[in-house]
Amino acid sequence: MPTEAQQKQTRELLINQPSSVTTPEGMTWVKGKKFLMGAKENDPYALTREKPAHEVLVDGFFIDLKEVTNEKFKAFVAATGYVTVAERPIDWEEMKKQLPAGTPKPHDSILQPGCMIFNKNVNQIDSMDNYQQWWSWKVGVNWKHPQGKESTIEGKENYPVVHIAYEDALAYCTWANRRLPTEAEWEAAAQGTYDNAIFTWGDDLAELNANANTWQGKFPVENEPKDGFSYVAPVGSFPPNSIGLYDMLGNVWEWTSDWFNVNYYANLRPYTVSLNPSGAETPYNPNNPYQQERIIKGGSYLCHDSYCASFRISSRMAMALDSGADHVGFRTVATVDMLQP
Repeated sequence: MPTEAQQKQTRELLINQPSSVTTPEGMTWVKGKKFLMGAKENDPYALTREKPAHEVLVDGFFIDLKEVTNEKFKAFVAATGYVTVAERPIDWEEMKKQLPAGTPKPHDSILQPGCMIFNKNVNQIDSMDNYQQWWSWKVGVNWKHPQGKESTIEGKENYPVVHIAYEDALAYCTWANRRLPTEAEWEAAAQGTYDNAIFTWGDDLAELNANANTWQGKFPVENEPKDGFSYVAPVGSFPPNSIGLYDMLGNVWEWTSDWFNVNYYANLRPYTVSLNPSGAETPYNPNNPYQQERIIKGGSYLCHDSYCASFRISSRMAMALDSGADHVGFRTVATVDMLQP
């Protein structure tokens, strides 16, 4: 039986969209709900950091139907003159604070603005534990030049913007009067009309290729685009979930506002249903002790069941605040209080 406090929370939950608030263009309302957050009992790919599953309550909110596109980010930059992290000169004194003591300074030719890109020319690997084999730092890479100085986003206005660091996403949100979703809000939206599903379409892994842009073949050396796309796809290329949201799984990872802390779920009070949880108070990742990281959700076009299997709603990955990559983007949310005068 729910406790009195839990019953009170349920009564106070904002479920339906207030009639006085108009849906912003390009967004939809996610009804307030109780759902099971984290690993599902019948999910063979669930990781320790996704456990234990726990019920949460989330007030209703608006969320972007699609990931923020190059076109929308370009409008933001044109209006504000904003310069993304990947375009700025690198400050070695700041960078070395996030590295082990004694790390030698890279050559000046390398210490130039740029970002991480997936190495499409990997033919063989030594171990799946060494992700550096399929990632490369490339000077000149940024949101306008996603594969290097010679590349462009011309003709790709409807693709998700990538190479966006956390600070960049926040800046866009401020301009647009939006914010990033919490992990709980993101999962509530991904669940749609479900409350305990592994995927946005239910629990059937066999439907993956029809519903999400992920990796087919042998990751990362053989790419077989059975879903129609070798790498990133235009937003909305796959069917929406039950409430009309596109690409909640696959295509590009999406920033959330929660700190990445591997112990957060394990340290939650059992049998307590949180209302609008905002995640851990501090970050913690023993595999990356020198950087603060936020949670990214949804997986990307690089996800494969032999490696990360992150095409699941409960999957949660870490991303350093100043990092971007060609498989990471974002979408925004708005709450009723943000839209009222």
